[in-house]
Formats: sequence, structure tokens, C-alpha cells
Amino acid sequence: MTLFLAILGRELRLALRHGGDTVAVLLFFVVAVMLFPLAIGPEPKMLGTVAPGIVWVCALLAALLPLDRLFGADFEDGSLDLLLLSGLPAFAVVGAKALAHWVVTGLPLLLAAGPLAIMLRMPTVALPVLLASLVPGTLMLSLLGATGAAVVLGARRGGVLLPLLVLPLAVPVLIFGAGAPAAVALGQSARPELLLLGALLAGGLPLCPIAGGAALRAAVE
Repeated sequence: MTLFLAILGRELRLALRHGGDTVAVLLFFVVAVMLFPLAIGPEPKMLGTVAPGIVWVCALLAALLPLDRLFGADFEDGSLDLLLLSGLPAFAVVGAKALAHWVVTGLPLLLAAGPLAIMLRMPTVALPVLLASLVPGTLMLSLLGATGAAVVLGARRGGVLLPLLVLPLAVPVLIFGAGAPAAVALGQSARPELLLLGALLAGGLPLCPIAGGAALRAAVE
């Protein structure tokens, strides 16, 4: 646990040192969301209906932006070899990287989602459910992103391959995450969608780091 927290702290310090990356993710998220009213029109009822899908799609795309450097910088300067030789299992290294990605990317997206949803005229009753769905959803996106970044590590045009690998895997998260607030807006219960998101996260917590750790080992060997 001490080594895990040390790697997590290292990643957070590096993220603070390069704070422009987090700002760029937030700006992309905000600008992408603001483009939708320009494309589909300012009619409040229509915007409120599609608001959960807009927020979720933009959050998914924004979370992909910093993934190509998640392991790439450490791989290029040799730090990744030291991390894998630190005594911490490779899957724990992937887990620490994924958690750091969520803290510096997923958490800011979660905080920005509320005001943007209000701007899109989402029904007030659905707003807490949207935020509740984004918590496990963004965690799952970070796990999938870290695994994908490990798989394409060292590959030619890995930055192009990464979205093609992660986006199809994130489709169930997107469906259930956007479906929860949409169900509440229609007067239905969001419990099934939230439970399915929790089930996906429960499955992803052990499986994604293990798969990512195996990919890291293959990349450095």
C-alpha cells in the first residue's frame, strides 16, 4: 500500500506540474457541450431531453485526451522500468495510474457536469442522478483508458489506435450512464441503470488492472 500511495502521489504531483493538461480537458468538455445547442437549436424541451447523452458523450471524449501520455512519457524516459521494478505488481501500477487519471480528469469533469447540465435545461430532478451515474462511470472510463493505454504502449500510431480500442468498450458505460438521468426525467426509476453501472465497475476493478499489467509487462519486454 505504501508503494501504491507513493506512485499515486507521484502521478498527482506530475499532474499539478503540468496543470495545463487538466485545463485543456475541461475546456474541451465545456466547448463540446456548448456546440450542441448551436447544432440542434435552443428549444428548452429538446435540449433537456438530450442533455444526459450530450454530457456523457462529451465527458467520454474529454477523458480520452490525456490517455496517450499516461504511460508514454514513463516508457520513453525509462521510468516505467523503474516502476515495474519497485516491488509493486504491474496491475497495481496500472491501478495507481488509473486512479490518478480519475482524480485529475474524471473528478473535474464531474464537477463541471452539473453547471453544464443546468445550461442544457436538464430537469432538476434528474441532475443528482446524472452526477451519481458519473461517479462510477468516470471511474470505469479511467480503468478502461488505462488498460487501453497499456495495450497500445510502444505501438506505431498508438494515439490513433487508443480511441478505437477504448470507445467500443465504453459503449455499455455510456448507455447505462446516460440512461439513468433520462429515466428519471421520464418519471421512471434509475435504479436498474445505476446497479448495472456498479456491476460494470465491480467487474472492471480487478479485470482492467490485470489486463493492463500484462500489457505493460509485454511492452517493456
